[in-house]
Amino acid sequence: MKILVIHGPNLNVLGKRNPSIYGGKSLGEINKLIEKKAKELGFEVEIFQSNFEGDIVEKIHSAIDLEYHGIIINPAAFSHYSIAIRDAIEILEIPVIEVHLSNVFAREDFRSKSVIAPVCSGQITGLGLNSYLVAMDALKLMIK
Repeated sequence: MKILVIHGPNLNVLGKRNPSIYGGKSLGEINKLIEKKAKELGFEVEIFQSNFEGDIVEKIHSAIDLEYHGIIINPAAFSHYSIAIRDAIEILEIPVIEVHLSNVFAREDFRSKSVIAPVCSGQITGLGLNSYLVAMDALKLMIK
């Protein structure tokens, strides 16, 4: 089974960006944990990061032809306003789980609204890097 993990804007500076909210691990360290978990679950995983909305949309579109079985996406700030990413996810016929490192509901009001969540299979927030790992367990149960 092949899954795609997408990291959105500013996640490339994890470890440097407000560690009290996002944790002290770098994106590279998180990716290694994702790869380890994928191996445990029998997944083949591709990991992608971009600070650009159009690149993320195109990567989601690639899931149509590349036969992914599921997607985990941390759209970061794009979750609050990207109708383009929402529409790209809505096209898919595979499970998509939105994740966030921080508890977006315990932060500024604007962070509690996701335009992406309604077209996803689920949303996991506030578990730090474990949000990704829990999402992988969930995908394992959802993929037939």
